[in-house]
Amino acid sequence: MAAFPDVTKVQYEGPDSKNPLAFRFYNPDELVEGKAMKEHLRFSCAFWHTMRMNGSDPFGMPTMSRPWDDGSDSIENAQNRVRAFFEFLEKAGLQYYAFHDRDVAPEGKTLAETNKYLDEVVKVFKEESERTGITMLWGTANLFGNPRFMHGAATSCNADSFAYAAAQVKKAIEVSKELNAQGYTFWGGREGYQCIWNTDMKRELDHLAKFMHMAVDYAKEIGFTGQFYFEPKPKEPTKHQYDYDCAACINFLRAYDLADYVKMNIETNHATLAGHNVEHEMEYAASQGFLGSVDANTGDMLLGWDTDQFPTDVSMTTKMMLVLLKYGGFTTGGLNFDAKVRRESFEPIDLFYAHIGGMDAFAKGLKVAAAIRESGELDAVVKARYSSWDSGIGAEIESGKHDFKSLSEYMLKKGEADACVSGRQEFVENLINRFMF
Repeated sequence: MAAFPDVTKVQYEGPDSKNPLAFRFYNPDELVEGKAMKEHLRFSCAFWHTMRMNGSDPFGMPTMSRPWDDGSDSIENAQNRVRAFFEFLEKAGLQYYAFHDRDVAPEGKTLAETNKYLDEVVKVFKEESERTGITMLWGTANLFGNPRFMHGAATSCNADSFAYAAAQVKKAIEVSKELNAQGYTFWGGREGYQCIWNTDMKRELDHLAKFMHMAVDYAKEIGFTGQFYFEPKPKEPTKHQYDYDCAACINFLRAYDLADYVKMNIETNHATLAGHNVEHEMEYAASQGFLGSVDANTGDMLLGWDTDQFPTDVSMTTKMMLVLLKYGGFTTGGLNFDAKVRRESFEPIDLFYAHIGGMDAFAKGLKVAAAIRESGELDAVVKARYSSWDSGIGAEIESGKHDFKSLSEYMLKKGEADACVSGRQEFVENLINRFMF
């Protein structure tokens, strides 16, 4: 029985379409800078939000209508969710998916029973993947929900919690390999602390590094070749999280000799919670060689928490695509819609409206970004701003010909620095708007 009987496959109808179940800008096979849109964007759907969110919040009961889900923890119901999920992926034109282990299968009374349940559900994922050609972008493990992880998982003060987390990630990597996932993401959730007085930070960070090295070693042992990702997340749910932003994560990876194995999975809403924006995090990670994948969502600037809304701001998606195009695009990663429909958008059809809007926003951003790059106007502004480094003393500094002594002699002789050039910020903002509108 179809989960979405009133929806056929979503098609591209062009910018003038008024059909809410059609793409206006996302044309999967359209070439942009010599590559198909679907290869630039590599859209993925998050199982946890799409199939498991029920609309409940701290102030209210569930609201979502999900006819394919009987609300039980049975394996049959879990398998039915997977079949409904793939029907949705097919009809929405999504190429990839991602899940936590506990999203798709219930926990049993023991770890062995839990693993058995997961295997039963993964069988259906494998069948549906082979049937549709839709593959796993990355896998991950829920190391934050169960009370055993109240103090964290890899950074827990409880050695058994660490051991259980290791067993859980071992199984999640095996499942990711079985489903041909292109990567695996570490998102700690509770890897941080609330109170410095009862925390041995150095020991916890050492344990986190040891945990990640164990994962890398096990992946090599079983032949899992997917890319490992580290997902930054500040302030929620713990007050001081070790994976605060890209700078903190990259510093950790370099300090503990993990830089060759792990890249960043950057989420828009996490970036804003860290006091950045997503293009800053993407640019920083890419400039350091760590850009891997992106969780595509957005937050509400009037709310100070992780609202996980669907991205519809073309200005934001244009900035994101400018960074991606600048650094050559995704290799193993993609744009994973780690986003959920609002509590009030409770009908199954709203899942389509949400994903279509997000996919169109990124497609439009991609086209705008490509047009900006083709014109060369933005590059010219940046080149002019840094022109003092292209010759003379600037070029000599960059080539390593100077030190403090020689630069002091240079300025003592010259007497004063040349006048700065204007940053032209308003000019640039107007330039971008011209391409967008």
